[in-house]
Amino acid sequence: MPLFLAKRLITLVLTLLVASLVVFLVLEVLPGDPAAVMLGVGAQEDTLAALRAQLGLDQPAALRYLRWLGGLVQGDLGRSYTYDVPISELVADRLVISLPLALMAIFLSTALAIPLGVWAAARRNAAPDLMIGVFAQAGIAVPNFWFAILLILLFSVKLGWFPAGGFAGWDAGAGAALLSLLLPAVALALPQAAILTRVTRSSVLEELGQDYLRTARAKGLSRRAALWRHGVRNAMIPVVTILGLQFSFLLAGTIIIENVFYLPGLGRLLFQAIAQRDLIVVKDLVVLLAGAVVVINFIVDLFYAGLDPRLRLGVSRL
Repeated sequence: MPLFLAKRLITLVLTLLVASLVVFLVLEVLPGDPAAVMLGVGAQEDTLAALRAQLGLDQPAALRYLRWLGGLVQGDLGRSYTYDVPISELVADRLVISLPLALMAIFLSTALAIPLGVWAAARRNAAPDLMIGVFAQAGIAVPNFWFAILLILLFSVKLGWFPAGGFAGWDAGAGAALLSLLLPAVALALPQAAILTRVTRSSVLEELGQDYLRTARAKGLSRRAALWRHGVRNAMIPVVTILGLQFSFLLAGTIIIENVFYLPGLGRLLFQAIAQRDLIVVKDLVVLLAGAVVVINFIVDLFYAGLDPRLRLGVSRL
């Protein structure tokens, strides 16, 4: 286990370094003037020179990268050019919305998809399997922003059960805040649940044909007990992969849904920073979100080791 963990940690650190270097190269080193992008084509040369000095663009690229990387390690993300506040404050204010939203969406997706996937596999080619297959196909085909608009029209405009947009704030109470996030979480969760349902069904079907399940049945376990005690656990390995990828997407890819529901989260902050040409915020947000994806994948690897001991012992799965 220590060797397994050490290898994963080395991979984690190297991936984070490569991601930060790519983001830095794209936004600051490749052809183009970041100061001109931020101020626009009509900016005066003296104004451009002042901004270049403020951003350190007159210094060697290697030195700028090392200083920026050192700031990231210490939690100093710099100062937003547009908002004139520390970027760490902007991220903290928006993270308390985006993180609960992603957690709610992944909880709803998992709670819906795993039982449906197992049920569809257990009733292969029967009516439940066909109906669940229709749900999965529809969930994958329908864009989540279009589904979000339908939710607003039905539950906010017509029925008036939920707010159509905005965030009540945690100061208004956990109930009001979570109510503001429920429709966006459903809009994010259902397409993800459709994908996860198909993966769960395929994985469980593969396990149903394994010898160890037939042995469990021969020892007296019912089909249902053998499936849930033995088959589902082994079937969860590819499902955990998809869960990790989905949580990364929900945390880093909620720009459209946060704009539909007018939620002041990380996705909307990134959208606003791009629209306002605040490259300092864009650079920090992109590398932070990329880092979150890498860390989540690292956590998924640890779950792998818990589900499949062969991984942490270095034994081939073939």
